[in-house]
Amino acid sequence: MDGFLASRVVRWQALFGRHDLPWQNTRDPYRVWLSEIMLQQTQVATVQAYFARFLARFADVQALAQAPLDEVLHLWAGLGYYSRARNLHRCAQDVVSLHGGAFPRTAQQLQTLPGIGRSTAAAIAALCFGERVAILDGNVKRVLTRYLGFADDLALASNERRLWEQATQLLPTDHLLHNMARYTQGMMDLGAGLCSTRNPACPVCPLVERCVAQAVGAPEKFPLKTRKLKRSVESIWLLWAVADEGAVWLSQRPTPGVWAGLYCLPLFEDRQALQLALAPSNTDLLQDVPAFKHVLTHKDLYLHPVLLRLRRRHTLALEGQWFGAAQMAQLGLPAPIKKMLEAGKSCGSDHLRSDVL
Repeated sequence: MDGFLASRVVRWQALFGRHDLPWQNTRDPYRVWLSEIMLQQTQVATVQAYFARFLARFADVQALAQAPLDEVLHLWAGLGYYSRARNLHRCAQDVVSLHGGAFPRTAQQLQTLPGIGRSTAAAIAALCFGERVAILDGNVKRVLTRYLGFADDLALASNERRLWEQATQLLPTDHLLHNMARYTQGMMDLGAGLCSTRNPACPVCPLVERCVAQAVGAPEKFPLKTRKLKRSVESIWLLWAVADEGAVWLSQRPTPGVWAGLYCLPLFEDRQALQLALAPSNTDLLQDVPAFKHVLTHKDLYLHPVLLRLRRRHTLALEGQWFGAAQMAQLGLPAPIKKMLEAGKSCGSDHLRSDVL
């Protein structure tokens, strides 16, 4: 490789790339790692507020390692993919206990930590330490496959390995501490901006002179990945038990499973199972609340809340306990459950409508 792509990307990033994101302009591996984990499957605009809240509470990896997992999940609530939060906590603990509070400086070592895969490890090592390693997230795959005209199906692991090899060959070869950070950020910026999935801005792209996909007039056909994610549909019934002063009965979800590790209303596969879990004296008090849909990446959840109002905090024959409003404010709750509880509190749960949820 002649260095055309690397030199063009480095220069373009310095002039036109993103420079104002809160995790940029730093070689602090804690901040870079935190942003990389949050940005997996999540838009930049969403991540910025969460990133700021995490740093305000957990200023460094030691603070995050010492925090209770429940507090981490509470701050993460709404970002989704909660295994990322659990791995984030475990990773911080390993960095402190196994590495003296300092992140490893190579991608190979970073991959030994929980939740850090090959591309994330490479991003940290390149951005913070100037290691000559390639990242290959979704944005970068799009840039590279178009530039190279790489038309092989990335659903096959062997083809993805070949793309990794070619990505490595294209990396900068000199002034690595400076150029690797600039190049790595530039590839992400190109994929997030000019080289978009649809309607890429080819005329102003710094790589247009040698982009194979643009030359053949078919940039939107790259990358090729035939395996499609199969979506499913699931209905869940929620027992929404409310006692004096708004206390709610919650239980912690098991791991693995939907909303693992978070506190949630008890879940049931149907309304009959919900009724059978309660004492007969309580079943006459049940009130159905309008169902609502919650969209996950791999499935659509149809949630059916069933309200149970009690005058006092009777112990239910279910795993869990009563939580008052102040306690709930400190818990990690699934985003749709948190929204539902807040809506019920603001407008009165008897008058909830599906459009409120």
